[in-house]
Amino acid sequence: MSKNWIKDIATMHKKYKVNEWVNKNKSKQDVMDEYLQFRVRFLEEELNEIKTQLDNPDEIVDGLIDLCVVAIGTLDAFGVDAEKAWNAVHKANMSKVLGVKKERPNPLGLPDLTKPKGWVSPSHVGNHGLITGIKCDPLHDDIQDFSWRELIIGFFSSRKGNVNID
Repeated sequence: MSKNWIKDIATMHKKYKVNEWVNKNKSKQDVMDEYLQFRVRFLEEELNEIKTQLDNPDEIVDGLIDLCVVAIGTLDAFGVDAEKAWNAVHKANMSKVLGVKKERPNPLGLPDLTKPKGWVSPSHVGNHGLITGIKCDPLHDDIQDFSWRELIIGFFSSRKGNVNID
């Protein structure tokens, strides 16, 4: 293990041949559209698991790390330079100022970051990887929830036949 999460995810993807699969399918727009939607649903599933386990500190920590793994893994799978993207977002966040964000209730009175006049959002131009060609419809809240196992089995089964992940 390391302190470099991006490298760890790349190592995991290499071990499990995620990038091989992506390279084999990257010219199939419909497959890549479906894969991005799959990854977003995967993130939703992990977040929903946390929401149902708020009384279990171990599950909260596990779920938060799983969100990071899936998010960084999605960037890696789609060929986005996650470190470059992180740096752009971090720089933009560090240029925000303390204030009150009226559209987000803050009942705890914690300091809130707001965008000062002239604030510039981060640009990821030239760092979209394979996401550049994605043309899928936005996901909606009415999508049925599935477990991550069902998502993985369903996604890969539709591509190769039955999949056993046990």
